[in-house]
Amino acid sequence: MGDNAARRPKYYTPNEVGIHNTLKDIWVSFLGKVYDLTPLCKKYAGDVLLKPIIESAGKDISHWFDRKTKEIRTRIDPDTNCVFPYTPRGRFIHIPPKCPRTDWDNDFGRPWWKDESYCIGRLSGKTRKIRIINTLTSQEQILEVCSEEILTEIQDRYINYNLHAGSYTWKYEGVNLDMKKTLEENGIVDQSGDFYQLSINEDHYLPAIHLYFNDDLTDA
Repeated sequence: MGDNAARRPKYYTPNEVGIHNTLKDIWVSFLGKVYDLTPLCKKYAGDVLLKPIIESAGKDISHWFDRKTKEIRTRIDPDTNCVFPYTPRGRFIHIPPKCPRTDWDNDFGRPWWKDESYCIGRLSGKTRKIRIINTLTSQEQILEVCSEEILTEIQDRYINYNLHAGSYTWKYEGVNLDMKKTLEENGIVDQSGDFYQLSINEDHYLPAIHLYFNDDLTDA
């Protein structure tokens, strides 16, 4: 299971992608994956063709692509009647000009949207919130997590709030959780859709996971 866990993709929430929206730290997501384009922007620093990418920093740009072919969407150019990439925000890096130009260099190899070296993980298809209660300290923390994550990955998120998160047993309704399974697989159902339909604030009814410190001296 350790090898399988090592091969699991890293999942990100849209909010996590959204905070990487500066010139020196640019992430985007498209077609279910997350890409760190910071190295690309550094390589082409000062190029006017970076503008559409910079404007889209931290956002999902799936609408730039054809979901079936995974290629940049195309349109018929009214001036030439030729098929040309559809770039509503303007031409960007690795998109050729409409007409041959001496300043266009096409020996860059693989275009950035096909270069998996920029891919750092997957965009969660559905995020959810959970409430984590530390029974030792009585501290509570609300986390937004990815529904695809297993409990050990959620535990990694909680480490930001408690460095000793791995020293606790995680329980839901008194039952030990399987840390190699997702919340749903552990029987923690996502009811956010039901609350939305009923116009109920889900934050008032978040599932609560209780953490019990493993060093329990009462058994001594």
